[in-house]
Amino acid sequence: MRWRLIDLSQWIYEEFRITVAKQTLSRQLRARGYRKLSARPRHHAQAEGAIENFQKNFPARLDEVAREKRPTSAELD
Repeated sequence: MRWRLIDLSQWIYEEFRITVAKQTLSRQLRARGYRKLSARPRHHAQAEGAIENFQKNFPARLDEVAREKRPTSAELD
């Protein structure tokens, strides 16, 4: 189960009536071996290098699409 620090702090207050700052809670959890998870974990089925390949090819593909969308001289008449 994942908890945001603010939610965990709120739960501790509701359960034990103890106020704990997010920073203090974070420090205590790290001291006990817990680590923060990334906010946006990678999808388990994401191919290695897919994002890099997309980003590298994006400007070239954008130029292709722009050329395709430009009206030809026959369309302007």
